[in-house]
Amino acid sequence: MASLLRLPSLLSPSKPLLRRRLPAARLAASASRGQASATAPATTETRGGDREGQVTPRSVDFNAWYTDVIAAAELADYGPVRGTMVIRPYGYAIWEAIQDYLNVKFKETGHSNMYFPQVRPTSETIVNHMFTKWIQSYRDLPLMINQWANVTRWEMRTKPFIRTLEFLWQEGHTAHATLEEAEKEAMQMIDVYTKFAYEQTAIPVIPGRKSRVETFAGANRTYTIEAMMGDRKALQAGTSHNLGQNFSRAFGTQFMDENGQIEHVWQTSWAISTRFVGGIIMTHGDDAGLMLPPRIAPIQVVIVPIWKKGDEKAAVLEAVASVHKTLNYAGIRVKVDDTELRTPGFKFNFYEMKGVPVRIEIGPRDVTNKSVVVSRRDVPGKQGKEFGVSMEPSTLVNHIKGRLEDIQASLLQKAIAFRDSNIVDVSSYGELKEAIAEGKWARGPWSASDADELKVKEETSATIRCFPFEQPEGTKKCFMTGNPAEEVAIFAKSY
Repeated sequence: MASLLRLPSLLSPSKPLLRRRLPAARLAASASRGQASATAPATTETRGGDREGQVTPRSVDFNAWYTDVIAAAELADYGPVRGTMVIRPYGYAIWEAIQDYLNVKFKETGHSNMYFPQVRPTSETIVNHMFTKWIQSYRDLPLMINQWANVTRWEMRTKPFIRTLEFLWQEGHTAHATLEEAEKEAMQMIDVYTKFAYEQTAIPVIPGRKSRVETFAGANRTYTIEAMMGDRKALQAGTSHNLGQNFSRAFGTQFMDENGQIEHVWQTSWAISTRFVGGIIMTHGDDAGLMLPPRIAPIQVVIVPIWKKGDEKAAVLEAVASVHKTLNYAGIRVKVDDTELRTPGFKFNFYEMKGVPVRIEIGPRDVTNKSVVVSRRDVPGKQGKEFGVSMEPSTLVNHIKGRLEDIQASLLQKAIAFRDSNIVDVSSYGELKEAIAEGKWARGPWSASDADELKVKEETSATIRCFPFEQPEGTKKCFMTGNPAEEVAIFAKSY
């Protein structure tokens, strides 16, 4: 499923993948931090920080904003070989959250993890070589495996997490006795990906079938989940292929059925990769940085202690430790930042940049009142702050869990509204051109030829992203040819 053409020389000069400049606010914060005493208490009981100048604004330069956020949130850095990236711990923790969820779903649906050596140009070659050895009878079917691996492929233009020389992914491969079983499997896995996107990452993908032009080479059908990014480009976030008997015939992967007849197996393959991390960034992020859905966030809550005088420190830290213990025991992923080398304002900005969904502030007044201040990442300013939230364990746990669910739901609804407001229904090729020129997605009836599809791509740079599974009822007329059409297709520019 991935091709390897050639690797650049390790001695060739590497082109920086990410910008390494520090925005003005971070430079100022770093300077003030460097002047602070290692033993000095945190400064005044500040309840907010300067959010300006952290990254290039999205509206000014979306690509620069994207790479700025990746650098500032410490998700990844560029590697020594041109086109590669080093995924830093925080970025990898997001990938681990993806793995944790999908591993459970894969095993629930009967798949086992294993590993194949990295033999290319396409993984189906080594998979079928081994399947041919392992499958002899219908009793050996279905054979359903998954592997988590790294893949190398040639990319002329790289973009961190979206397109790099090397990336991480999972790829599933299955073999079945019938076409119907293979089709059921391919559809089941695209459904797993769809639910993951909606329920875990709050990305409202559109599941559907690829056109013949966009179908994976060697597949009878390719199913996809398409996501709209913040710049309104489409991201192919996951695919599932019904391979039919194409590879089994090429490699002689056969089995004896219940009637004693020799048949070729029917196969599927399906995958998502670390580009999903890029999709999360580009769907939810804002000018302050990342905005992570709580269910996928490595840190769901950060606690920032605040004190002004040295004699306030012990009581504040004791309360912080108690709150941390309470939330941690309740299964909430919580972190305490009690370093004295950074001001509270710096910490507020830093964890906003990292997209932590909830921040808890505890100062002397809160200790006295046995309460905390709760701030939501998705609601900026005072509107997102709640004062006087009780420290009583059951009350606090219920409140924080409720807020995390509120944020998860809010991010999904916001993304749905953005997606739907940027999809235009078209009834002519002219209307499609206009919609694409405005940066939007175009949706309309389509029954034209592959040549017509390629013409649209050549003239507008837009491709058919999918024929959505959810189709409108009623008669339709192809907007390109005027002929009857059974389905609508979605066109868009893409990554």
